[in-house]
Amino acid sequence: MNKTAFGRRFVRDFLTNKYLYAMMIPVVAYYLVFQYTPMYGVLIAFKNYVPAKGILGSPWVGFDHFQAFFDSYYFLRVLSNTIIISVYSLLFEFPAPILLALLINEVRSQRYKKFVQTVTYMPYFISMIVIAGLIRDFTDSGGVINTLYSYFGGDGTSMLQHAGLFRPIYILSEIWQKIGWESIIYLAALMGIDQDQYEAARIDGAGRLKQIWYVTLPGILPTIVILFILRVGNLLNVGFEKIILLYNPITYETADVISSFVYRKGLLEFNWSYSTAVGVFNSVINLTLLVLANWLSRKITKNSLW
Repeated sequence: MNKTAFGRRFVRDFLTNKYLYAMMIPVVAYYLVFQYTPMYGVLIAFKNYVPAKGILGSPWVGFDHFQAFFDSYYFLRVLSNTIIISVYSLLFEFPAPILLALLINEVRSQRYKKFVQTVTYMPYFISMIVIAGLIRDFTDSGGVINTLYSYFGGDGTSMLQHAGLFRPIYILSEIWQKIGWESIIYLAALMGIDQDQYEAARIDGAGRLKQIWYVTLPGILPTIVILFILRVGNLLNVGFEKIILLYNPITYETADVISSFVYRKGLLEFNWSYSTAVGVFNSVINLTLLVLANWLSRKITKNSLW
């Protein structure tokens, strides 16, 4: 197809779907302004950034900041903490909304189904500050969760003062906060499964569990794979907001991750070039994991992002 024919086809398609193209404008503008334009700031990672001189005027130092991070004491700690929390999240948080969606799909009472959906959606819309405050109150000395934990051997002191308890608290709170909201897309995928398949399975003598295994799960498998690839692509992007609100120097050993480390170095210690280098390292690893997960998915399941 030559350029003239392509141009005519594009103009014709644009005039036919002009309202759909108009709906794309806010999304495209968002990514241009908040995702692509800030990429110019990546240069800070390779410079000794001085605000008065600007990005281009600051002296070039190459990979010195990356080398300093790799040689520092904090490198292995923040990297291992990030990987451990991310893997725990992948193992426990990722399957949780799938399980909830399957359970809701099996409920026949519409009133009870709406009640469960409403209750599980609510935590997602609560401010992170409020969520962190609730977690602190529940796990503090005399809190509900801490009181229950004390019956199983806890010492009664604030649970967030114990480095070994930070990761379970973080993962369980993430599941509680996001399980309902993340189940929406799986419920939508379940609605698209042909009901004739269930009828055929029942005729063949399949019970409820076998229907879930042989009909429901294969029906939503493409959705699961796509979301899994996206999750792997953000494996090291552990949300720093909740961690910063919950951690303290006592729990840095198990709670300090790359994003919180970047926050401290960049905004609290004003070491902008060093923190940018750490952030670039994190982004490169995430991009590598995304490409690898997409390639493996395409080879194994024939489903992929591209």
